[in-house]
Amino acid sequence: MVSLYLGRLSGSERDELLNKLAESQEYKCFICHDEIDLKLHKDDLDIDHIIPSKNGGKDDPSNFALTHSSCNRSKQASDLRVARILAHFQKIQQKTLDETHTQANLSHILECYGGSKFPLNYSIEKDSIKYSFSGIGDNQILKSPIYTDPVSNFRYFFAFVPLEYIFHDDRINPRSIGKNVSKLVQEFFVGRPQLHISLGYILTTGDSSQINVFDGQHKAVAQILLNTRQLPVRIFIDPDLDVLLTANTNAGTSLRQVAFDKSVQRHLGNALYYDRIQRYKKERGLAAEDFSFSEEDLVKYFKGESREMKRYIIDAVRDSITHHPENKLRDYIDFGGRGKEKPISYSTLEKTVYSFFILQDVLHTPLDFRFEQDDNPRENEKEQLLRLMNIIADEIYIGKFDPDIGTSMLESNLRKGENIPEDHMTAFRMSKEEIMYNWLKFLDQIIKNYFIMQGTPINEDKLFQEKFPEPLWANLRLFIKNFRGLPIWVNKELSLTVFGGKQNNAYWETIFTTGKTPQGLQVLSEPINLMNLIKNK
Repeated sequence: MVSLYLGRLSGSERDELLNKLAESQEYKCFICHDEIDLKLHKDDLDIDHIIPSKNGGKDDPSNFALTHSSCNRSKQASDLRVARILAHFQKIQQKTLDETHTQANLSHILECYGGSKFPLNYSIEKDSIKYSFSGIGDNQILKSPIYTDPVSNFRYFFAFVPLEYIFHDDRINPRSIGKNVSKLVQEFFVGRPQLHISLGYILTTGDSSQINVFDGQHKAVAQILLNTRQLPVRIFIDPDLDVLLTANTNAGTSLRQVAFDKSVQRHLGNALYYDRIQRYKKERGLAAEDFSFSEEDLVKYFKGESREMKRYIIDAVRDSITHHPENKLRDYIDFGGRGKEKPISYSTLEKTVYSFFILQDVLHTPLDFRFEQDDNPRENEKEQLLRLMNIIADEIYIGKFDPDIGTSMLESNLRKGENIPEDHMTAFRMSKEEIMYNWLKFLDQIIKNYFIMQGTPINEDKLFQEKFPEPLWANLRLFIKNFRGLPIWVNKELSLTVFGGKQNNAYWETIFTTGKTPQGLQVLSEPINLMNLIKNK
C-alpha cells in the first residue's frame, strides 16, 4: 500500500527511519526473522505497514516494519503479522523436507512449538474422568463427563488440552499440512473461527496415555501457528482403531469428504492392509510369524469388503516403493500435484510406472512363498521397481534437474529467450505424463523382448515378479541414457509446437514410431529403434 508519510521523507530522513526500525527489530527482517545488514542489503529493503491502511493501520512509524524486499514481495498476506507467521511455517516445512524428505504434518508443528511431551494421567469413575496437567505445573484436578456416541458406541469426553499433552497419530492420519492452512491462519487471525474441533483418543491400558490426535490437524496447526497453547479436543476412550482408520480412509476416498492426495490414500491403504493381516491371524488363531496364507485368502476372508481389500493390497505395494528410504526418485515427485518445483506428479507415477509394472490382481501363493530363497514374487516386484526408479533418477534427474528453476512456465520462459540448462529442460520434458507413458512402454517392450530372445516363458502381467538378469538391467539403463540423449529434448524451436501444450498419448506414440507429428512436422531424424537404443554409443 502506498504511504504518503514515506513519500514525503527526504533521503536522510528515510535513512534515519531505516536505522531506527532496524535497531528496534534487532536487525532482523520482520517477516522471515533472518538478519538484516543495512549496508549489504541497502538496495533490497522495504518499509511497509504492519497493519494495512485498508484495515485501519496508521500511516506513521508506529505501524512501520523493515523487511527484506524479497520477503515483502513474496508474502502470503497483506498484514505483516500474518506474513511473519506464514514465513515461519514455510521454514518448518523446508526443514522437515530437508531432514525427512517428507512434508510437515501436525507432529512436526508440535515439535517446533514445544508439544508432545507428556502422557495424560487420569482415573475413570463410571461416567466421568479425572485428569491433571501436572507435567506443565498445573496441578488442578479436572473432571469431565463421559458421553457415549450413539452411532459407534465409542465413549468420549471433551477437554482443553495443552500442546505438551497432544500427540499426532500419523498412522490414522498421514496427511501433510497443505498450503490451504494459510487461509485458515488468516481466518482465525481476524476472529472468524472454524467450529470443527480436533478428534483424538486415549488407550486405557494403564494409569496414563498419550492423547493421539487423528483428525482436524489443519485447524489445529492454524491455531498453534497463532500461538494458541491449548486446543479443544474430543477424546475417544479405547476406540476401535481399525474403525477410525477405515473411517478416515473412506473420508478421503469413496466419500470424498476431504481432499486426500492419492499418495496419502495409498499410505492409508497400506496401513489397512497390514491391519487386516493382523486381524486375520488373530481371528484364525495363527502365530505371529505365520504367513502361510495368500492375498487371495485375505480377500475371501474379508468378503464384505473384498473390493476394498484388493485395493489395500495394491496400495501396500505402491506405498512401500514410493516411500522406501532408498528411493532416489522420490525427491523429484510432487505428491500434492499442485507444486511448481518438482517434475513428476504422483498421479503420473501411478498412471505409468505403477500401472504398467505392478500386478493389479491378488496372488494365490502364500505371503511367504519362496521367501527364504529370496525369490518372493511381491518382494521381487517391489525391489525391481525400486531399482528401475533409481536408474531413472540417476540418468534423468540427479544433478540435472534444478529445483530452484522448477517447472513453472518453463516453455513460456524458453520462448521469451530465457537460458534454461539443457539437462533441466530434458528432465522436465521427459516427465510429461503423455511422454513418460510412451517411453516406459518402450521399457516394457525391451523387457519382454529380452525374455523372448532367451526363449524364457514369462507371464506378462507379472513381469517384475520374475528376477531380471544383469544383462537386462544393463539394457534398461542404456535405453534410458540413450533415449535421454535424443536432440528433441533440447530443441528450443519445438517449444511452441510439440511442447507448447498438453498432448495425448497417441500424439507422442506417432512421433516416436514415425519421427513426425500427426500433422506431418518432422521432429526426429528417424523413428525410434529400440535395438539401437540399447547399444553403447
